[in-house]
Amino acid sequence: MSSTPEQGLTISAVAARTGVSVAVLRAWERRHGFPAPDRLDGGHRRYSEAEVERIRRVVAERDAGRSLEAAIARLPPQRSGGGTEGTLFAGLRRLRPDLEVQVLTRRAMLAVSRAIEDECCARADRPHLVAAFQRADEYRRSRRRWDELSRTAASTIVFADFDRTRTAASGVVEVALAEAAPQRREWSVVCDAEASAAVLAGWERPDGRFEALWSVEEQVVRHASEAARALARRGGMTSELAPLHPLRPALDSARRATAVANRVVAYLDRAWAPGAR
Repeated sequence: MSSTPEQGLTISAVAARTGVSVAVLRAWERRHGFPAPDRLDGGHRRYSEAEVERIRRVVAERDAGRSLEAAIARLPPQRSGGGTEGTLFAGLRRLRPDLEVQVLTRRAMLAVSRAIEDECCARADRPHLVAAFQRADEYRRSRRRWDELSRTAASTIVFADFDRTRTAASGVVEVALAEAAPQRREWSVVCDAEASAAVLAGWERPDGRFEALWSVEEQVVRHASEAARALARRGGMTSELAPLHPLRPALDSARRATAVANRVVAYLDRAWAPGAR
């Protein structure tokens, strides 16, 4: 027996039902983050009926002459019956288990965050921004910077242990995290725009360092944006946000990755210069 309805379908069962081989399904997931199966404790994939239908839609789009990237981009946002993961980090790990996880210090996380923010400001037109600060006092120290970022943004969402969820005068949506919310241990930054896309998500370890991943792939960034909006609504956000821009053919990821990396190096160089705090 390949699977039960409660567990979901195995990759072999999905291959049989869709006509897409096991090897091709794995290649699509590795290269494009699609499809997005659940994972059992042992790492085995399990696919929902909704995900099978999404695969069939991609196959139909391919039969109509579209490229795989265009077919995936035409899919509606995924809505799983189990809701959204409690953190962006967990959601990205499930979506893209191939993304390498690094263990970073708080100083390194700050360098990558600032690099993404600066590159977004330099290149992005009306970006959608997300940040998870963990603590409200950490956000208050960066508020002037984020008020400035939000001035040119299409939408801005910030998560922290605020007293309540509200939309500030600057237009920033401040989402209050409950005391037991997993996001209280998450540090994340998302910039989702047509000309620039990047995401950093990190989970704080007991030793104060972060298990972190980052990407400039549009599909990965879009997943983070959609997950953040779902988490914000769960946290009491009632504001209507500007719609996310349509995904377009992949931009030059190598160029964008290089640009962000160069800014990271510059920040780290300044942070570790003699006399720097």
